[in-house]
Amino acid sequence: MTGFPFLTILIFLPLATGLCLLPVWNCRPDLWRPVALAGAIAELGVACLCWPAAAAPAKGAPAGFFLFEDYPWIAEFGIRYTLGMDGLSLLLVILTAFVTLIAMLASWRPVIDRVPLHYLLILAMESGIMGVFLSLDLFLFYLFWELMLIPMFFLIGIWGHGRRIYSAIKFFLFTLAGSLLMLLAIITLYLIHGSQTGVYTFSLYGLIGTVVPHSTALWLYGAFLLAFAIKFPLFPLHTWLPDAHTDAPTAGSVILAGLLLKTGAYGLVRFGYPLFPAAAATLSPLLMVMAVTGILYASWIAFAQSDMKRLVAYSSVGHMGFVALGIAAWTPVALSGAILQMVNHGITTSAMFAMIGMLDERTGTREIDAYGNVWGKAPRLSFFFLFFAMASAGLPGLNNFVGEFLILTGSFKVSHLAVALAGIGVILPLVYTVRLIQELLFQEERRPLIIPDLTVTECGMVVVMACLDLYIGLHPGPLLDMLHSPVAILTGGAG
Repeated sequence: MTGFPFLTILIFLPLATGLCLLPVWNCRPDLWRPVALAGAIAELGVACLCWPAAAAPAKGAPAGFFLFEDYPWIAEFGIRYTLGMDGLSLLLVILTAFVTLIAMLASWRPVIDRVPLHYLLILAMESGIMGVFLSLDLFLFYLFWELMLIPMFFLIGIWGHGRRIYSAIKFFLFTLAGSLLMLLAIITLYLIHGSQTGVYTFSLYGLIGTVVPHSTALWLYGAFLLAFAIKFPLFPLHTWLPDAHTDAPTAGSVILAGLLLKTGAYGLVRFGYPLFPAAAATLSPLLMVMAVTGILYASWIAFAQSDMKRLVAYSSVGHMGFVALGIAAWTPVALSGAILQMVNHGITTSAMFAMIGMLDERTGTREIDAYGNVWGKAPRLSFFFLFFAMASAGLPGLNNFVGEFLILTGSFKVSHLAVALAGIGVILPLVYTVRLIQELLFQEERRPLIIPDLTVTECGMVVVMACLDLYIGLHPGPLLDMLHSPVAILTGGAG
């Protein structure tokens, strides 16, 4: 156990910052945004401080973990407060802190109503997501898994657009249905392990290796897979996502695409496959079919969209399909690519939603047909929009290309056909991306829209995100080195 509770601080610092907004709720509105921003910056700083700790394993921790905290909690039920960080969770923790900061900056000007509640919900959601990425007790994991949904429900329902209530309820019901089945599977596994060993525990590494009949394991893993596939989301369980993205505020879309989708992929890697390896291997062809179908379907549907947010939402289904393909292959190269792609997608798609939010704030519309000649009106905004669109489409030299290349390379020996079909999905995004860029930036003006260029704050935000895209695209080595140990442990180093 490490001496300093870095992991506990990572989980509860955002929530504590949000609660600090309560005393100044009515009396000091000038402090709402600075306090929230300071908490988000501090959280990112703590997350980055964990990187040097990766040099040495933590004493008493499972293999591969370099930060570890373990305390008894509800002893009579075998529930412990167990947190751990390895290279996999470190990258996602830093991504969470960074994307949350971007979401705050993206909502700095647009949100003028109930500002402290808005930031309190964002910070509470950050705490929940951090808990998901750090929990090594299944009860604790499930608790954070459910808690992180509530703030997003209210973000969409209160500050959303269009059919915001419908979209918020749809999002909540989809995710809750899968979560309840996963809870039943967790309890069943807990009881099976207890009946075999006499030790009732929710510890992940206590439950790994539990002897479960194959038919039962298929049902239990299927419940986990359903819950995680909804959150990915994988075809045909994706239908909540376009509505949620379309009607969510900018901050909600940034966090939804950049972070919440990653929790599904993370859950499958951290819990699904290790707990039920034989069942996961049996159902991996199904996961691969869902992944490839989603890649092709999402690209086809994205091309028909007229709303920019809806287009990027469908592109997210396709990009997360590549992540699912890498997980289904379960080889070291493919899994490393899938995890790296989770980070890449979190940065690039968050940037796309942030920039679409900037355009919507300036013009009051997200319809592609309303724009034209944006490059002539706002060249800085246009340059970065073009940059992130190309990164999203997988342009060589930018981050998404590296992740997709590793996924396809690592999956080739598992299924030539799946890789061939997914290869088509690499080409199709270029079609709708080029169409979007052409009509938005370079086509003749359709309406006399006034589009001010990026402000200093907006420039700083997108420059940092562009530098990250470029750095990972040209030099992904440090991130892949961080993943080497956890991926080797998860896959057994085979393949």
